[in-house]
Amino acid sequence: MTTPVSAVPAAPSDRALAHFSAAFEYETDCADVHAAFAGGQPDFVLFDVRGPALYAAGHVPGALNMPHAKLVEAKLRDYPMDTLFVVYCAGPHCNGAHRGAERLARLGRPVKLMIGGVTGWLDEGFALASGAATGYGSGPHTGRPAGASVPHASPAGAPRRHP
Repeated sequence: MTTPVSAVPAAPSDRALAHFSAAFEYETDCADVHAAFAGGQPDFVLFDVRGPALYAAGHVPGALNMPHAKLVEAKLRDYPMDTLFVVYCAGPHCNGAHRGAERLARLGRPVKLMIGGVTGWLDEGFALASGAATGYGSGPHTGRPAGASVPHASPAGAPRRHP
C-alpha cells in the first residue's frame, strides 16, 4: 500500500547527501547559536528581524533588533563585508527570517538563518530576554562597539538537546 509519505520516492542517496549537506551553508540551529554565545566568542552578528514591539516582548539574548525591511547597506556600513549575519524571526510559521536573509544576500553579505526562530529557541529550553532595543548595533561581529562585552545567551550548562 502506498501512503502519502511514499507516493513520491525518496531521492537517491547521493542527491539526498548533496541536499542535506548544503543546508548547513544556509542554516544554523538554536543550540549552535546558544553555544556560541555561551562560549563568549560568537563569530557572527545575530539579528532579530521582527518589529520592535515583538523584539521588546522577548528576543534571543545577544540579538540586535533589525527588522527585515530596514536591512539596507547604510545600516550595515560599520560591519566588515565578511561579517557573518544570522537572522531569525518568530518561528517556522514566519517568513521574516527568509526575507532578511534574502536582503542580506542581495547586499553581498554572508548570512545564515537560525532555524526554528523564537519558537525553536523556547523549544530547546532557552530563555528569552525582554526590553526595547537600544538601537541598531555597530561594530564587527558582536553588534557592539569594539571592546564592549558580549552577553551570554544563558548560563553555561543550560539544557541542550543536540550534541
